[in-house]
Amino acid sequence: MDYTFPRETLWRTASRITISAHLFGILANILMLIWLLHYRQGIDLDSSNPYRIFNVHPFLMFFGFIFLIGEAMMAYKTVPGDRPTQKFVHMFLNLSALVLGIVGIHATFKFHDKMNMLDMYSLHSWIGIGTFCLFILQWLFGFSLFVFPKASAVTRARLAPWHVFMGRALLYMAICAAETGLMQKFTFLQLTNNRESYLINFLALTILLFGITVDISSYFVGSSDNPNYVLVSTVFNGNNFNEGKCSMI
Repeated sequence: MDYTFPRETLWRTASRITISAHLFGILANILMLIWLLHYRQGIDLDSSNPYRIFNVHPFLMFFGFIFLIGEAMMAYKTVPGDRPTQKFVHMFLNLSALVLGIVGIHATFKFHDKMNMLDMYSLHSWIGIGTFCLFILQWLFGFSLFVFPKASAVTRARLAPWHVFMGRALLYMAICAAETGLMQKFTFLQLTNNRESYLINFLALTILLFGITVDISSYFVGSSDNPNYVLVSTVFNGNNFNEGKCSMI
């Protein structure tokens, strides 16, 4: 069976999902700021109050890391301009996420030092630091492969799908770290049935929805790159299932 999807249909779907992703990201940032500024004493990396120092961590790890890498994924396909411009915006946003992520991680180590707490003891910290280390490798790999010194066209074409796959996996790993971090903070604060507990729950759901819509948006925008259509051929042959070419990058 052959299914043909007109380009206009794919672009309309991609546009709606992309707008939803932006809105979920903005909403999550608003909820994060309400939580940290209204309920958790504010944000200040140089404060004498260790809890204000710690608050830099969740803010930068979402706005400075998860939000920016999600925007970078969408920017590669949605920023108006030629491909070099899109690549530059994609690279710059990911570099900004890397720098702000370092500051965010520094904040939690600084908080632990002030409170005489152990470092790297929770599942959240293991997932988070592992994700961040892999993200650094991903950025270096992408820069050397696509920017400088830049591999051959054949090598780039062969490795580009792996770069895309790792980017999507790292987005979900970062979201997993954020969800476990919020759950850990929820437990430490011993919250029950109050406004702050509801706010944290809605924040966690919004972050998850941001990641899902970013991933779906990237898929649909990539699928609509073909100027005519995207063709998916499905062949059932015993237990075999084969898909024809479907542009995703």
